[in-house]
Amino acid sequence: QVQLVESGGGLVQAGGSLRLSCAASRSILGIDTMGWYRQAPGKQRELVAAITSGGNTNYADSVKGRFTISRDNAKNTVYQHMNSLKPEDTSVYYCKARRAGWTYWGQGTQVTVSS
Repeated sequence: QVQLVESGGGLVQAGGSLRLSCAASRSILGIDTMGWYRQAPGKQRELVAAITSGGNTNYADSVKGRFTISRDNAKNTVYQHMNSLKPEDTSVYYCKARRAGWTYWGQGTQVTVSS
């Protein structure tokens, strides 16, 4: 089982930046995919960014050019740098890990972008 601990959420003004961190309890080299999802009130949970063990990345169109997902294998941590934040980015952001057909979720961290 993979334990995920998220941090970095908070309140920021539009145009500002945040860095989300997701620390995994095991080497992320053994995790097929890690990513960030978000779910705002009244909306379905959606993929924001994902990164494979091989370093391939995928982004939602709405965040391309603004968000960057990266990893630090030595720290078993995946990051999401969020730049040029918009009020529409306000959501609970969840870290997800997939390994051997199982999916694990963090508890979520609130990101609020004020206008």
